Amino acid sequence: MSELTVAEATDNIYASLRADNAELDAHIAALKAALTREGIKQAVFDPTKLAQGNRSGRKLMQAYFRQRGVSVSFSAD
Repeated sequence: MSELTVAEATDNIYASLRADNAELDAHIAALKAALTREGIKQAVFDPTKLAQGNRSGRKLMQAYFRQRGVSVSFSAD
């Protein structure tokens, strides 16, 4: 299996969120590994692509990812 880029791992997470969080923890682990490989400290997500892009949904997502060792921020667009 080839190593994913951060962009590919992020796309997999969007797909997982649309599929009722299917395999979300595995995708978070892949994202964490990609961030480490690429030397990036924080994953950036587009809130318009989230099922719940409101403040409550974003905070829940940040907390869930933080528990798994991934810092999350959201793009302004």
